[in-house]
Amino acid sequence: MFSDIPVDVSPMHEGERIRAANMYVELAGPKSIGAELVQVDDSVEDGKYEVIGPELSEMTKGEIYPFCIKIGIKGEKLEKELEGVIERRNHDLCNYVQGFMHLNQRDQIWCRVSTEAIGTGFKLVDLAKAIGILFKEEFPIIEEISVAILTKEEEVKDFVNKAREIYSTRDERARELSDEDVDVFYGCTMCQSFAPTHMCVVTPDRTALCGAINWFDCRASAKMDPDGSIFEIDKGEVLDGMKGEYTNVNNLISQKTQGETERVYLHSVFEYPHTSCGCFEAVAFYIPELDGIGIVNRDFPNQTPLGIPFSSMAGQCSGGKQVEGFTGLSLEYMRSPKFLQADGAYERIVWLPNEVKESLKGFIPEDLFDKIPTEEDATTINDIKAFLIEKNHPILERLDNASDDAKEELSEKKISEEELSENVSLDEVTEANQEFIPITSIPEMTMPISGGTKIIFKNAKIYAEKVIIKKK
Repeated sequence: MFSDIPVDVSPMHEGERIRAANMYVELAGPKSIGAELVQVDDSVEDGKYEVIGPELSEMTKGEIYPFCIKIGIKGEKLEKELEGVIERRNHDLCNYVQGFMHLNQRDQIWCRVSTEAIGTGFKLVDLAKAIGILFKEEFPIIEEISVAILTKEEEVKDFVNKAREIYSTRDERARELSDEDVDVFYGCTMCQSFAPTHMCVVTPDRTALCGAINWFDCRASAKMDPDGSIFEIDKGEVLDGMKGEYTNVNNLISQKTQGETERVYLHSVFEYPHTSCGCFEAVAFYIPELDGIGIVNRDFPNQTPLGIPFSSMAGQCSGGKQVEGFTGLSLEYMRSPKFLQADGAYERIVWLPNEVKESLKGFIPEDLFDKIPTEEDATTINDIKAFLIEKNHPILERLDNASDDAKEELSEKKISEEELSENVSLDEVTEANQEFIPITSIPEMTMPISGGTKIIFKNAKIYAEKVIIKKK
């Protein structure tokens, strides 16, 4: 089937990474534009594989080009609600092609072609043909298929706008249900080639981290292929409705992650947050100094208030790791009424990129919208704090209450004058203060900094104030 394609096509190449040193060209990604879209179309011309725009042979080594993958499918049993699930499989199937790397999904795809692939005579039309053959193999209900690769800038721009409208329509449909309306959630292990210990839990209120698969998509996929990578999860007993913990979700995620993860809170970044793969659209991160949560999306090009960019933060919590204080999420989940509800929802959010904030108008409570700073208002933690005070953000009340609790605890401790001494060193005083006035704490937090170095905070704490209370 692949005899006229000059590179090998096999699942053994899934997970291949093409680094910059071995890259011929980059397609779409954070410095360009692109999208992928699968649509059921009765007018499909079976076996039509084409490239609209420059072929690889017309591209310059080391450059970045716009890139879209347009797939039309036809079949008697195909339904529109299957489009999103079939589309998500494009990530895996593209990576079967040796020398071609595909990351992410929807309008966030990021692809590369290796210099070795170019040396074999590989073309984008070969990619289109491989995709067509693989989809028919993977989904027997696809009777006819066409694949167009777009690299012409004008065509790509028009296609991306069209694709975004269709993504939005799919997402709006998924908001019709809530977690309480169903007895079944779904698990997805599509990303396990990149994150072996990750399983995505998809509920009506929580779309997959990639943002490309919702509860309806999963239902259609599980009916079509019950033994596939998307499967039912009977919720079981509700252990904590606010945090989103369920017995059967815990049992299955332990089984599917090789015992690496045993508990998951679907609606919190603390204690047992949902694991992250690598395809998530955004990261929620805890800011201890403010006892608040920030959000950064994949497209944000600058550093976060923690002093690191999205890429560093994503590297810290991806790969199926469960890192308290960090979790990957989809942008659609931020429109859910259960968005981080156990942590205070938007009353706990203290920083957002402006692009994300604007896209959430109507979902962020109106009285909070102007109180959440973006990169246009604050770039450091001190800037954020000043903005929160100026706007009277509700996080201030949370901090005040914590401070009052700490003061009450201090007042209960009888410290005599004899316990104090003029000879107490600064280190001794600091230790004494920290011993008695922590407000809140995280058991462990790992923070990457420049040069690949990581700082591990053990029992990281927030303090209401520093008061000399006793000699060490």
